[in-house]
Order: sequence, then structure tokens, then C-alpha cells
Amino acid sequence: MVHVLLLLGCAVVIYLACEWFVNAVEWLGLQLNIGSMAVGTILAAVGTALPESVVTLVAVTFGGGQHGAAIGVGAALGGPLVVGTIAYATVGATLLVRRWRLQRMSAGRADGSRASAAPVLVPDVRGRREPAPVEPAGGLADIETRRLARDQTWFLAIFAVKVALGLVAFSIKPWLGLAFFAAYGVYFWRELRGGGSATPAELAPLRLQPHRAVPSRLAVLAQTLGCLALIFVASQLFVGQLEWAGPALGLPPAVVALLLAPIATELPETMNALIWVRQGKTQLALGNISGAMMIQATIPSGLGLLFTPWLFDTPLLLAAVATAAAVVYLLVLLLRRRLTPGRLVFAAAFYSAFAVALAVTL
Repeated sequence: MVHVLLLLGCAVVIYLACEWFVNAVEWLGLQLNIGSMAVGTILAAVGTALPESVVTLVAVTFGGGQHGAAIGVGAALGGPLVVGTIAYATVGATLLVRRWRLQRMSAGRADGSRASAAPVLVPDVRGRREPAPVEPAGGLADIETRRLARDQTWFLAIFAVKVALGLVAFSIKPWLGLAFFAAYGVYFWRELRGGGSATPAELAPLRLQPHRAVPSRLAVLAQTLGCLALIFVASQLFVGQLEWAGPALGLPPAVVALLLAPIATELPETMNALIWVRQGKTQLALGNISGAMMIQATIPSGLGLLFTPWLFDTPLLLAAVATAAAVVYLLVLLLRRRLTPGRLVFAAAFYSAFAVALAVTL
């Protein structure tokens, strides 16, 4: 019971900390003159992925031989799998729920049965005669598909190289880890130069200074760093409870490493995306996911190449195939402009297929 309560408590703490974090990181982006898109792809993604990268570094350097290497390599493969499937599916499911609630509210106003309902977030939906509204602002109709498609293309190219390196062994292979760090540096610089714009009118008041129109930089930094520390501690407690749950449920170590643990470590990214979608900022949510995937494709992989043999077994190859298939699926939808909430939800099917394949092979 204690383990179960800790799991639930950590999940609640992570969600609340992420709410405060996304509030602070938007103000941080404005004060640093960073574009709104780069807030999701760079600031939020780096902030929530940094604790995981630190965990990977500790695992491969101080984790104790093969066990630490297995944890580090598993994180480098399991992280992108979860973000590329579960996180995108969460965005799609949240958009479907928002659409359903908007339709109910619009239909209620049409027949007069819900005249006192809360106002719709999208002004132009109110005046429409049809009870079934179009995609609300913050949905998928107004996202930059070209930019997201470019991010997925970058990810696929880097991911293909990192998987190929997991199949071979040669003397200078560890030094190629530096190339992965350089690849993220290029991505980081490109996002900073083309991140769009943000204005104070788009931002909610800072939680630490709710009565100030423009918060102080010290308060913004304090809220950002404090929330990151809380997310890091709660995530590590969550992972610890999952490590208990695996043996308690009779699950093999590979299942815990590739299925359960990545869900816990990627929970902040998923929570950030969910919160931004609820606020009608779907572009930021999707940018946060794509930015997190770029970090997962480069930083943990570079650490793994530098400090482990970086050789894949069957479960790791299955995770790589499932991740690549999910990203190709999303890339095709983006290039054809066929992305919908329902099709985003379908991304979770690739994670389910991996789970089934893993169970069959173990």
C-alpha cells in the first residue's frame, strides 16, 4: 500500500510541478527574448530532459559494470519510444476531449439548455449557427506542420545512425558520441534563431507573483529551478516505486527497463504537453515533444557511446523498430497535412505492438 500511495503521490506532484514549470518557462523565454516555439523545443524540453540525462550519466559511469550500462542504453532507447508514442497519443486524446466538451457546450447554447455555461475559449465559435464547431484554436488546424516534420526528419536521421552503431563494433566507435552532442548543438542553435515571437498578453501571471503584470527575473528563475528540482525528485521516487513493482508483479528486468521505467522518466514531458494542450497551446505541446525527442536521440546516446559498448540485443532492437515506425507514421501525416487528434492517439498502437513483441520474445 505504501508503494502504491507513493506512486500516486509522485504522479500528482509531477503534474502540479509541471503546471508551475510551464507557467515559469514561458516567462523565462520572453525575458530571454526566445521565440514562443523555441520555448517548447528548447527551454521546456531541456529542462525536463536534463534530469533524465543526468540519471543516464550516473548509470553509465557509476552504475556498476554491465548493470549500469544496461540501464543507460535502455534509457537511450526507451525514452524516445515513450515520447514518440505515448506523449503524442496523450496530446491527441486531450484534443479529442476538448473537442467533445466544446461540442457539448455549443449544442447546449444552441437549444438554450445551458445558457449559463462557462465561456468558450475560442471567440469565433460562439457566433456560429452550427452546433458542431470546427477545430478550436490551439487544435491541429493552426500548427506549423513543416517545422514539426523537419524535427521528425532530423530525429529519424540521427536515430538511424545510433541504431546502426548498436549493431557493429570498432575501435573509434566511442568517440562518435561527441558527434551526437554536436548534432544537438546544431539543433539547439537552429531553434533559437527561428523560434517565432511571444508577447506578455499571451502569458498567464507568474504563480509566484500573481498580481504583477510583469514578474521579476529572480522570481521567474526561482519558480523554474524550484519546479525542475521538484520534478527531478518526484520522478526518481516514481522510478524507484516502479523498480519495486516489477519484481513484485513477476515482470522480467527487460520489461521494467524498456516498458515501465521510460514511462516514469518521460512523465514530465507528457505532463507538459497535456497542460499546454488544455491551455489551447497545442503548438507548444507538440514542440516540447519534438524537442524532447531530439534530446533523447542525442545526449543519452552520446553518453552511451562514450561509456558503454553500445551493442543492442533483441529487446533493444524491437524498441528501435517500434520507435522508427511510429516516427515514420507521424512524419507521413505531417507531410501530407493529414494530422488529426484521432491519428495522434493511434501512435500509442506502436507502443502496444512493442509490448506484445517483447512479451513474445522473453
